[in-house]
Amino acid sequence: MDEDYPMGEDTVVASTEINGNHSSAIPDHTNISAQANGFHVRKQQLPLLNNASPARSSTKPRTPFSGDVPSTTRSDIRSASVGSEEMDLSSDQSDRVQVRIPPPPKFPPLPYSSSTTGLVYDSRMRFHAEPTSLMTAQDDIHPEDPRRIHEIFNEIQQAGLVQGPEEVQADAKEEQCWRIQARPAEKAEICLIHTPEHFDFIETLQFKTEEELNQHANQSDSIYYNNSTYECAKLAAGGAIEACRAVVRGDVRNAIAIIRPPGHHAECDTASGFCIFNNVPIAAKVCQNDFPDTCRKILILDWDVHHGNGIQHVFERDPNILYISLHVFKNAGFYPFLEDANYNYCGIGAGLGRNVNIPWSDHGMGDAEYLYAFQEVVMPIATEFDPDFVIISAGFDAAEGDVLGGCHVTPACYAHMTHMLMSLANGKVAVCLEGGYNLRSIARSALAVTRTLMLQPPDRLDQPYDPKESAIRVIERVKREQSKYWKCLYPKQLETDDPSFPETKRLHDIIREWQSQKLADEHQMIPLSIRRSVITETFEHNVIATPGFMDARPLLVIFHDPPGIMGKADPFDGRPELHNTWLTDVNKSYIDWAVKSGFEVIDVNIPRVVAFDDEDIGFVKADSPEMRASQTRELANYIWENYIEPHDATQVFFMGVGAAYLGLVELLGNNENTTAEDSPVECLIGFVSQTSIQSVKRATDDNISSWYYDHSLVFVAKSHHVWDPIRQRKLRRKYGNLKRSGHDELNEMLLEHQSEIQSLLLKKKSEYEEQEEQASIANRVTQELLKHPPLSSRTGTPKLNNLDGGHGSVPAALRSPRDNLPPMGYFSVSSNSPRSPRSPMKRTF
Repeated sequence: MDEDYPMGEDTVVASTEINGNHSSAIPDHTNISAQANGFHVRKQQLPLLNNASPARSSTKPRTPFSGDVPSTTRSDIRSASVGSEEMDLSSDQSDRVQVRIPPPPKFPPLPYSSSTTGLVYDSRMRFHAEPTSLMTAQDDIHPEDPRRIHEIFNEIQQAGLVQGPEEVQADAKEEQCWRIQARPAEKAEICLIHTPEHFDFIETLQFKTEEELNQHANQSDSIYYNNSTYECAKLAAGGAIEACRAVVRGDVRNAIAIIRPPGHHAECDTASGFCIFNNVPIAAKVCQNDFPDTCRKILILDWDVHHGNGIQHVFERDPNILYISLHVFKNAGFYPFLEDANYNYCGIGAGLGRNVNIPWSDHGMGDAEYLYAFQEVVMPIATEFDPDFVIISAGFDAAEGDVLGGCHVTPACYAHMTHMLMSLANGKVAVCLEGGYNLRSIARSALAVTRTLMLQPPDRLDQPYDPKESAIRVIERVKREQSKYWKCLYPKQLETDDPSFPETKRLHDIIREWQSQKLADEHQMIPLSIRRSVITETFEHNVIATPGFMDARPLLVIFHDPPGIMGKADPFDGRPELHNTWLTDVNKSYIDWAVKSGFEVIDVNIPRVVAFDDEDIGFVKADSPEMRASQTRELANYIWENYIEPHDATQVFFMGVGAAYLGLVELLGNNENTTAEDSPVECLIGFVSQTSIQSVKRATDDNISSWYYDHSLVFVAKSHHVWDPIRQRKLRRKYGNLKRSGHDELNEMLLEHQSEIQSLLLKKKSEYEEQEEQASIANRVTQELLKHPPLSSRTGTPKLNNLDGGHGSVPAALRSPRDNLPPMGYFSVSSNSPRSPRSPMKRTF
């Protein structure tokens, strides 16, 4: 349309441009969503068609589909998808394309905020429905239910944000959404993404029998077909195109397209995952082609709970399309079960870095996790990319209440994410529906998004902002991987082509070597050799002991995690600065005190990573607590058998900090000698923050639980789930003597309970020393009596007190088993024996 053509807001003109080879027809706009009128195609030069224009012609009507709603559709779905809006298949049509100029901004100085939001909805898209022959039961409703789009539109209409089909369009308020007419996409548009063979196959579906349709569906991946699938899929793609073109062209401020079937799983040559044609990529390509000067760079943000494999594969080589997907991955254990949904798939060739996957490791993610991902990854990358246009692949199956997704994103969170994306591309945002299968959840979520598009501030979040640890770790991995391609992300990854690569060394090795040297200087601690192939290299420099650890002295054995690092990165390049980095090692204060208090010490550092190939200097994920517990058990068993049990330690105190505590509990359960009656093991002291509580087990000993409870003291973090009143059960003795700490961090817990542990160790040490002193006194008395046996009173020797059965003060252990015999080891000489020595052969005993 020429810009200088004088037209009023409601002017209706006939287009002078030929619209391809198709006979153009236009629906009755007074009842657009209640019609099944002919599809027509328009080119980019044609303005958008308004639903309120009552343009009709005198030509005979024609129907777009080969009949009414397929008889295979269930009655309950048919009542919702047809009965809610009467389908008029006999509306008049015109051979001329008629258009209506969209309303201009109400306040020209603020054109964006005074413009309207566009909305695409056409009830004819509900004709794509699952045949009844594929149902296993009457109530077995397919998740991709035709009622989905009706529920969303009805929710928005009930909120007063758009005129419904039963309302007079002339009464529509200026603030309401402006209805954008959906149209079927052309083959040329669809084949910008899909192969002609795929298009032709979908086209043939309208002529196939139900048996043939079901056969094709069974051979496909999570899909169903009917005779209306082809027309509905074209209409969905065309609806996405028209919504996007309206936004890019400036007809509306932004837009939402309520369309189905969804598209982001559809590959270029096949349909899959409920998807026929890939609607969003088709619309993106059309906009790039139609508006090359104003729509070159496009951001596609996909928050559907499933990875959009189709979108990724289409644009993985395109440097002008940035695709960001937040989805449940579960190590390729969630649909579409593809490895390239992981964070390390970043694009190919010129598109390297233009593909950003945020793969959740499990279900259960909610507002905190999604907003954290937006703040840490999505918005920094999107801002640096600086798109001309933003398209949201808006699947609402991560919403609270959707069973398939298993996540907990609220409508308020969807509104907040939309609000952040509206800060990009001068606010040019189009929202296209993808998945979402709980009717109430998708309706409420789509309403929240629509209200935000209409400049209503998002609601406040009810959930606390506390992202899960697993989500934080996923985000950090994404940031490390994507930092290769985006300046805004830190930390940067060291590459093998870096000139300093040959001189690199991981800091954890350097710190442990320094620790060993410092303890050697201060306490003469020496490294202990570990001669077992499985753990030899892992624990080099990680097991050290004071020189007298084999002597008859109390021994404190500490198994702990590596020391913590706290620091601030340089704000310019993100590199850590040594002068702004601190090492936190509370365990050393325990060692210093123990040596000063007369204990021998074996210090064992359990690395967070047991073994890895360090050739590429890449990021290495820490081992799981279970893996580290297994290594701790192996090492503890080796140290017990080779450095503790064969030697003379009078008392052994085990202390496990963090994941290392788990291995010590397993040592006590698996090795009977550690809990034997003559064992030197006094107790186990544990500190548990994020790991699970370990129970002691031994199949051959029913009393091990009682022993462990009496010989343990386990400090558990304040917020540990064991204290959760909802999940809490009676704590059994097999878990040990548990005590709730006032802190959650291990270092804080170690400091909080340090004096308590020191008092416990000193008390047990003192008790043992007192017992030894008493035993030593008794032993000296015994030895003296043996050296100088008492003589009979008749010989003038001192008379022993005749207590305790006439045996004097002779210890009970030396008494004769018979009361009428003298004590063992004592003898007397007759009264008439001479004082001078006599021959032993003649002595009388």
